[in-house]
Amino acid sequence: MDAVHERRRRPLRDCVTGRFEDAAPVRTFRWSRGERHFPGWYCAATTGRHVAPESRLERDRLLLMDFDPNVVGIGSQPFWLHWRDGERERRHAPDYFVRRADGSAVVVDVRADERIGPRDAEAFEVTRRACRQAGWGFERVGVPQEVLLANVRWLSRYRHPRCRRGPVVDRLR
Repeated sequence: MDAVHERRRRPLRDCVTGRFEDAAPVRTFRWSRGERHFPGWYCAATTGRHVAPESRLERDRLLLMDFDPNVVGIGSQPFWLHWRDGERERRHAPDYFVRRADGSAVVVDVRADERIGPRDAEAFEVTRRACRQAGWGFERVGVPQEVLLANVRWLSRYRHPRCRRGPVVDRLR
């Protein structure tokens, strides 16, 4: 399946081999003045491609994933997960699909602990169960440690190609 271009509704079992780390986001991000979220584009050093975080918290988590040596691919808002909630149909687009160096996959939802309401908790649990069925991992992550994030943010500047040259890099390796 070419996950980048194909947009159709399929059973989960037919999608488990999809390369969602290469998929374009399934929805566009809205932005309005005064909103709490902050959508944008982040150029991932891991892949050399842009990934779209929808908020500052998602950007911070994306930065940490991009710095993880086990991560080889990251896709934002990779797919819609549909289910029925009693009488209604619900859907949820997880925040990230992450491919690891060993070939395994992890679906990541980003939400601060204090901002998880009952509907969010249900969506995360449904996503967790679906990921288990697909053979993927699932993580719901919140606000990262402040010192860790500050250090990774500072170090990440040196992952740019213009900084990966010369004797200093050779010595660091």
